[in-house]
Amino acid sequence: MKSRDEALAVLHEFTKTDSLRKHALAVEQAMKACARKYAPDEDPVRWGIAGLLHDFDYEMYLNADQHPYTGSKILEERGFDEELRTAIMGHAPYTNVARETMMAKALFACDELCGFLVACALVQPGKSLAEVKTASVKKKLKDKAFARSVNRDDIYNGVAELGVDLEEHVEFVKSALLEIATEIGVGAR
Repeated sequence: MKSRDEALAVLHEFTKTDSLRKHALAVEQAMKACARKYAPDEDPVRWGIAGLLHDFDYEMYLNADQHPYTGSKILEERGFDEELRTAIMGHAPYTNVARETMMAKALFACDELCGFLVACALVQPGKSLAEVKTASVKKKLKDKAFARSVNRDDIYNGVAELGVDLEEHVEFVKSALLEIATEIGVGAR
């Protein structure tokens, strides 16, 4: 298994913007929490690596015919395992890669929601995730003008595939992200 340090090196090699690196850290954190909850016999660090690397190729290969295909090839060349690469491929619905493992389902269920929770935090008076209420998140999900780049269908389909309630998942992911809120730019100020 590849180490987190090796994964972080790949992320930093290909991802230059602070915002996408923070998103990677957020999804990593959510994935580690999901591993502990949904697959307690599996390694949370490995699940975290899937979150850390799911968009590492996005800045360099942002077209749908490139991302995450090119990234998957790069990860294969660098020795990252097939299950991890398949989960990463499955986070993008347009690849039509089935999400058969809990890791793949969790990655799909966490990716867009992490971005949405950060967006919700940034419009709070203190720009803090701690200020975000689940009811507000649900209301903002219905507002197509808010954080319009976030795919709502992916959020709804992700919780359905994971087999959890939307409110429960929002609370769960928010709780996980609060542990690293300062690091991802939505801590108390």
